[in-house]
Amino acid sequence: MPQVNMTVNGKPASGDVEGRTLLVEFLRDSLNLTGTHVGCDTSQCGACVVHVNGKAVKACTMFAAEAEGTEVLTIEGVAAPDGTLDPVQDAFHQHHGLQCGFCTPGMVMSAKALLAENPKPTEAEVRDYLEGNICRCTGYHNIVKAIMAASGQDVETIAAE
Repeated sequence: MPQVNMTVNGKPASGDVEGRTLLVEFLRDSLNLTGTHVGCDTSQCGACVVHVNGKAVKACTMFAAEAEGTEVLTIEGVAAPDGTLDPVQDAFHQHHGLQCGFCTPGMVMSAKALLAENPKPTEAEVRDYLEGNICRCTGYHNIVKAIMAASGQDVETIAAE
């Protein structure tokens, strides 16, 4: 079996992979980074979003071998080493942007990508960006509110749905 080498959450990572091994499988099964979830296996739900070389990628749509030599960031690498939450994670906590938590890792990773591209998105832009992420519990309102709060915007004017 060929070996793949990459940097994951700032640390070197390698492992043997079959050509058909998906990045999400490598992260979960070989590296035991189970925060990246598998929700649909068809790239519809966004639960598997990670960053590859700084870009949001659905890890169920990328082969592990394609990540050779890349830098991968998973939800486990978002908080500071001392456990201090990233501003997006903290905003999700403060604004109740989660319920069951299954979609939360993918939502946080997508939110971080959005804010890197657009530091002050409108509510409509946040909703549009999250179109590829499914949440079955929250109705998205508090997720949108959390993302806008993480961008430093006043969220008190966002009406409840």
